[in-house]
Amino acid sequence: MKTADRSLCLILAIASLLMLGCASKSPFEQSNLVAWCIVPFDVEERSPEERAQMLNELGITRFAYDWRSRHIDEFEREIIACQANGIEFFAFWNEHPKAFRLFKKHGIQPQIWKTLRSPDSGISQDERVAAAGNAFLPLVEATREMGSQLGLYNHGGWGGEPANLVAVVQWLRNQTDAEHVGIVYNLHHGHDQLDDLAKNIELMKPYLLCFNLNGMNREPDPKILAIGKGARDQEWFRVLAKSGYKGPLGILGHQSDRDARECLEENLAGLNALQSK
Repeated sequence: MKTADRSLCLILAIASLLMLGCASKSPFEQSNLVAWCIVPFDVEERSPEERAQMLNELGITRFAYDWRSRHIDEFEREIIACQANGIEFFAFWNEHPKAFRLFKKHGIQPQIWKTLRSPDSGISQDERVAAAGNAFLPLVEATREMGSQLGLYNHGGWGGEPANLVAVVQWLRNQTDAEHVGIVYNLHHGHDQLDDLAKNIELMKPYLLCFNLNGMNREPDPKILAIGKGARDQEWFRVLAKSGYKGPLGILGHQSDRDARECLEENLAGLNALQSK
């Protein structure tokens, strides 16, 4: 075999191994996890700097920012603290003009997550889809200009149903240049959908931007539960692992009477335990 041929074979072999490694990479690896609901839900009321340091210490490198009006003055500190600690400012809840200006200033393009509301029930399904889509058009345009993805977020009701989330995303993509619009799905808002999880993931998968995890019992009692402590956790874990979804996964704080660090640690431990079974 000529030297050139041997070199080509070696390159192809290495490329195959790299592709195999990428294909086998688990979406449950810690580098793929996003910390969510740890700003207003934290009994320690950490500062932006303390929060970023905490994530750094836990080895969580992605952060979705949930905020309240009292946090508006801290928007820039939060961005700077994340950058200083090697944390990706991955997503921003809802919308705010100050935040959007700061994203441009600091050269970041986080996902924007916003609840898909439920239009008037006294109209047809097509009319409801169009009404929900029209309400999003200004934000679709704003996020397109920012270079950010826009995630429609399930939060119960008509707007929380996977089929309706998909229908609105498809309507937006048909109406305008909205390939950046997708879905952020939350298990903690989908207890009544768990029996159909495999079907729903398959339906949403082409549009899924993030899938937020939670410990799940059959009923939302409690609604927020650490991963691994729910009676149906092994079930949803197997469904999600089998689905082929490889995108980001969120882990929750979402308990205002607890230390956000403890909640994240519990979720990390629970997710590791599920993977080992």
